[in-house]
Amino acid sequence: MELQGKTALVTGASRGIGPYIAKSLARKGFSIIAVARNESGLQKTKLEIESFGGICHTQPYDLMNINGLDGFVNDLWSKHGPFQILVNNAGVEYYQHFDRLSKEEISLILKTNLHGPLELSRSILPKFIEQKSGHIINIASLAGKKGVAYNSIYSASKAGLIMWSDGMRQEYKDSPVNISVICPGFISDAGMFHDGQEPPPPLLGSSHPQKVADAVLKAIRKGSCEIIVNSGPIRPLLALGQISWKLADAILRCFGVPALSRKRISV
Repeated sequence: MELQGKTALVTGASRGIGPYIAKSLARKGFSIIAVARNESGLQKTKLEIESFGGICHTQPYDLMNINGLDGFVNDLWSKHGPFQILVNNAGVEYYQHFDRLSKEEISLILKTNLHGPLELSRSILPKFIEQKSGHIINIASLAGKKGVAYNSIYSASKAGLIMWSDGMRQEYKDSPVNISVICPGFISDAGMFHDGQEPPPPLLGSSHPQKVADAVLKAIRKGSCEIIVNSGPIRPLLALGQISWKLADAILRCFGVPALSRKRISV
């Protein structure tokens, strides 16, 4: 895809990885539609993009409002469309023992991380097909590749996002729409893991959020179906997990991943 002059909708663009993605796309010539609940954060992203001559439109919206997404998309399309890229980046997590989670907390995670992106994509996809151009990029997580103790609902939501992307990629193989999924590991400097203020396991390390933004650009340029962003030896571990879950679990314990997750439980 020729990047210059295109428009990208980026959710979760007020904080964490989202502003890095939005700014990276803007530097390549995209006009940005930045969406998030936090209006002040969106304004910060907008000012940063405009500081280097980029174009950014902000639109506060809570993706938990599933029923309003069709109207939301139609309004955006009439004001700022057509757009060619959708980056489903918005996400939340909540570390806790599963049996201590409330129904509301579980619903919040699943709606924000999975149901919202599915419905937003469902609303936009017919427009992409009609204009014969479009790319949906889902920001998932390595937690969707290997379940994380004390963060199991987040893992479930990201696993769903990965498998949905996989099924969509096959379903729309012969269409003008591309589907990609990005799977980051521990991210430094910004985002939910960084906010927890705990160091990553030494053997797994962490990646700068710009690496995720670079992966989004790579997916757009190459049509990549799945990109893993991680500084440590995660691929052999994921492969091992398909052979022996007991051994993979033991290695994660040695790496200190469950212990780290337990430290992040909200009291």
